[in-house]
Amino acid sequence: MIQRDRLAVLMAQELDRFAGAHPRSLALYERAKGSLLSGVPMNWMTKWAGGFPVFVDDAEGARFTDVDGHTYVDLCLGDTGAMTGHSPKASAEAIEEQAHRGITFMLPTEDAIWVGEELRRRFGLPVWQFALTATDANRFTIRLARRLTGRPKILVFNWCYHGSVDETFITLDPDGSTRPRDGNLGPPVDPSVTTKVVEFNDVDALERALAPGDVACVLAEPALTNIGIVLPENGFHDALREITTRTGTLLVIDETHTICAGPGGYTRAFGLQPDFLTIGKPIASGVPAAAYGFTAEVARLLEPITSEKEADTGGIGGTLAANAFSLAAMRVTLDQVLTDEAFDRMIALAVRFAEGVQGVIAERDLPWHITRLGCRAEYLFQPVRPRSGAEAAARADPELDAFMHLWALNRGILLTPFHNMALMSPATTTEDVDLHTGVFSEAAGALIGS
Repeated sequence: MIQRDRLAVLMAQELDRFAGAHPRSLALYERAKGSLLSGVPMNWMTKWAGGFPVFVDDAEGARFTDVDGHTYVDLCLGDTGAMTGHSPKASAEAIEEQAHRGITFMLPTEDAIWVGEELRRRFGLPVWQFALTATDANRFTIRLARRLTGRPKILVFNWCYHGSVDETFITLDPDGSTRPRDGNLGPPVDPSVTTKVVEFNDVDALERALAPGDVACVLAEPALTNIGIVLPENGFHDALREITTRTGTLLVIDETHTICAGPGGYTRAFGLQPDFLTIGKPIASGVPAAAYGFTAEVARLLEPITSEKEADTGGIGGTLAANAFSLAAMRVTLDQVLTDEAFDRMIALAVRFAEGVQGVIAERDLPWHITRLGCRAEYLFQPVRPRSGAEAAARADPELDAFMHLWALNRGILLTPFHNMALMSPATTTEDVDLHTGVFSEAAGALIGS
């Protein structure tokens, strides 16, 4: 239904509009090329639609203002890192207070105990440790799983997202062979040496992959979230738990994105029973922090092998991990910001968002769909909901994605650049959601000429 020549004309118009409206951001971008690789401090910032990123001046709640004076409804929210909203008042005050009391000691504070107890309450796993990123939490968990099982490999699902963990940048070709993911820079080894990969929701393939008994752990998002949302089919998680238990394989659930499902993530919302759980990004209101928890049985097995003698050379932890500053931020975030009540409101807003987008799709008879998970929603420009990462990737439309992102950005809405994700924060309003619905409808109308 989308004519590509029409799309190209519209995209050119939007690029001109963006460049004309952001002279200061453009000037800063050109200046940054003198000291920053590709003109950005982190290379994925080159992925923003428009040819250069907007530079942020300040942010509060669910909105931010760029250096050219434009204010945006932020539905990206740091790709989940700012799911709390920007600088919530309670967090800002607690963070400032802790900064005056000390930032890092390599010694514990009472906040660590409080956070561990709260994570136990939310997720059901009794024992916890801390890191600075979910990537590190996943890395540490993989090391522990290998040590506990004596097995060399891990298993992930195709098109998963677990941060920058080396073992996870692997994909399946159509013939079933494995290869490094496109863009996998300088892998230390071919990931097929360390990792098996199967399609999400493919129970038979999972059974075959775990049967040889050489996989230490399955590292899984409970729903795929970085290739559009791909939800588990009925019975998939029950089968995943049964097969991993039967084959002596540890199960790691990565809740870093799926915390959107509720205050205890997908694990609490749907009664999962992992051996390990990892989480990062939003749990400290944007301050770098992460956590990984495990069952009492895993903790019992770990006690004798995480000895005092090797504590600083075991590849687990880091000098700044579990610092007082991060833990103070985690405590206030979990206690006062990402509360049960906040999630009720955020999820209701995501329902409104999804209903608004679906209404536009139905009204204009477009072959698209939207999927919601808790307070997160994503639309894909394809008619059939994918059941695996490969299906979602095969039907991707990067040109249409870029256009929709830029159209929204030019009208005051920021979506996540890697995919069409919108996230609700405690500060998001119904007016913010309805603004997006109107902008989405205008874009759809422009594309089909109505």
